Amino acid sequence: MSVVREVRDVGGIEVLTQRPAGAARGAPLVFVHGAYVGAWCWDELFLPFLAARGHACHALSLRGHGGSRSDAAAAMAGLDEYVEDVANVVGGLDAAPVLIGHSMGAAVIQRALRRCPARAAVLMAPVPPEGVMASAWLLAVRDPALFAEINLMQHAHPHFGSVETLRRALFAGAVAPKRLLTYFRLAQPESPRAILDLSWPQYSWIAREPGVPVLVLGAERDMFFPPLLVQSTGRLWGVAPEFFPDLGHAMMLDEGWEAVAGRIAGWLQETVS
Repeated sequence: MSVVREVRDVGGIEVLTQRPAGAARGAPLVFVHGAYVGAWCWDELFLPFLAARGHACHALSLRGHGGSRSDAAAAMAGLDEYVEDVANVVGGLDAAPVLIGHSMGAAVIQRALRRCPARAAVLMAPVPPEGVMASAWLLAVRDPALFAEINLMQHAHPHFGSVETLRRALFAGAVAPKRLLTYFRLAQPESPRAILDLSWPQYSWIAREPGVPVLVLGAERDMFFPPLLVQSTGRLWGVAPEFFPDLGHAMMLDEGWEAVAGRIAGWLQETVS
């Protein structure tokens, strides 16, 4: 199927759209990225895959990320401001979308469900409802060197780390060195306030919304949110998470990403199409 790609600005928020050249089917899909990245993380693989299957796909860069507005206020934005970005993009669509979020983005869309009409939600490698403190502790125990390097990247700048740090943190597969270098160069600082917001238990902001189907997906080799922590999100929503072997945290970019995108496409057809 022929795919059309567009780049739009919605109130200072970059939106990358890929959609079928003809009529789209089902609900539009809105993708929200995690920390340190932008909408570009969806644009390479996931958007063309799902657009070729008939879905109108919209990936936004939260303020201070990617091609979205970047100023002192955006650099200190919290999750509530990120929810506002999602709500503004959703408000410009002609139908209630499926919200798809990865890592921090999964926390954002769970909060956004209280403000935005949504047909369904997909939570990929989600920040657990207990917050990120358990994740930090587990990483410090499992890989102290990686934990130290990631903390340096957060408190200084992502480029104080190395391509090897990026690989160990995000990928389980043999991602090509050229692709890794591209991702390393695109990485950017995350708002300290957003990280602080993620440090606390999230229950008060992401209480389960009745009537919204939810798919929870995890990666068995995720260094940040291993299956034990993803199970917490499943319990919150009353669903059994599904896990992909031999994938790391960056489920939309790691080798084997097609299995994740294919599962989402199948679930959408079963659930909301």
